[in-house]
Amino acid sequence: MNTTQVNLQEEYAKTEIAKILNVLNQELVGLAPVKSRIREIAALLLIDKLRQSVGITAANPGLHMSFTGSPGTGKTTVGLKMADILFQLGYSKKGHLLTVTRDDLVGQYIGHTAPKTKEVLKKAMGGVLFIDEAYYLYKPDNERDYGSEAIEILLQVMENQRDDLVVILAGYKEPMDKFYESNPGLSSRIANHIDFPDYSVDELLQISKLMLQDQQYQLTPDAEIAFSQYIAKRKEQPLFANARSVKNALDRARMRQANRIFDSRGQILTKKELVNLEAQDILQSTIFN
Repeated sequence: MNTTQVNLQEEYAKTEIAKILNVLNQELVGLAPVKSRIREIAALLLIDKLRQSVGITAANPGLHMSFTGSPGTGKTTVGLKMADILFQLGYSKKGHLLTVTRDDLVGQYIGHTAPKTKEVLKKAMGGVLFIDEAYYLYKPDNERDYGSEAIEILLQVMENQRDDLVVILAGYKEPMDKFYESNPGLSSRIANHIDFPDYSVDELLQISKLMLQDQQYQLTPDAEIAFSQYIAKRKEQPLFANARSVKNALDRARMRQANRIFDSRGQILTKKELVNLEAQDILQSTIFN
């Protein structure tokens, strides 16, 4: 029996995976099930690499993925970190992530779709292709739609060039499920289905504080209470987009703060007044009307 030994810690240290996973934990609030799945995938890829290094057969792991969840739940951010992990472990030659939508792949007339799709695939080769709102590729009610042609080309590449390209299909869960039902060939080529849960009010408040910290702002205690109430109300309204909606709300609060300070231009300002967002900057939102 072969007694070749391998130092797991040493091999682990050679990669930047620990650093990437730590950054993922620090930068992304919540999403525990998502982080757990990414760690599992990273562990599998590392162990497969070690098996190869000691002459054990390692099956080619299925790397294509599906990310489902509401907007603003971190799908693109996790896609970028996944591209880093694949690159560090040698499963990706370039480590870049190319984000596209239907408009980048599907043409407007006969003969237009194939060259568009192939050009995108050429740019993505050696990295990760992230297709956002992938279900828009398939429009069964429209006989003149060319999305199915893009899907056929995509399927061929996902199968025949899986060593050169990882595809991540992303979008809302319900339409993505229907998309896979209508395109079983796609579903069968995706080994990793990861669902991104919506953030809680507390998690979104934590995210908002991190966003403000990056811009050197902060919420006063009263403003924090007001913004927590804002998030709870906004979550109940249509078109809520988690972290994206929070960012937009903070941008508007900053504008109100700037306008408030501008209106009091007769006084001498302190750094604290320039940094603090007050409760009134939040409560002026129409959501409280």
